[in-house]
Amino acid sequence: MIAAPPFLRGPRVELRALSEADADGEYVEWLNDPEVCAGNSHHVFPYSREAAREFIRSHQQRQDSLTLAIVIADSGRHVGNIALSQIHPRHRSAEFAILLGDRSVWGTGIGYEAGLLLVEHGFKALGLNRIYCGTYASNIAMMALAYKLGMQEEGRRVEAAWKNGQFVDVVEFAVLAKAFLAV
Repeated sequence: MIAAPPFLRGPRVELRALSEADADGEYVEWLNDPEVCAGNSHHVFPYSREAAREFIRSHQQRQDSLTLAIVIADSGRHVGNIALSQIHPRHRSAEFAILLGDRSVWGTGIGYEAGLLLVEHGFKALGLNRIYCGTYASNIAMMALAYKLGMQEEGRRVEAAWKNGQFVDVVEFAVLAKAFLAV
């Protein structure tokens, strides 16, 4: 199966639709890797290739979620996924999420570039007013990315999630279109 063409392009990354062929790559291993999933809600149950295919199929035609593969532009290598989910047409809001599964791109700015592309698309093409995310207080990289994308901390839900045998706080962030587009 041939990968989908790029949907959004940056200098180093392309965002494209997920394809069922992605389930045959490293995507499944990312969600079974405790280090990759240390800062998110995954890695609770084993993740299978069939579960990945079903997820991809279920998201291909949705209008309330935009889930894309993060691909290195010059090599075509799939290194993660990024999404705007819970897109609410009346409130004009959506939840931002990102998973960089390929450790070789951690700390290189790939997540920031992909995040900029998707957040800008959310505000300009989807007409959103507010994009938000929540992350575990221990997920320093995601909090840094939220701030870098212009998000502000809105609050903390104390002991709101269970991860690795303990309750953890969830820190909430958001950015409004007028603030993001003014930069």
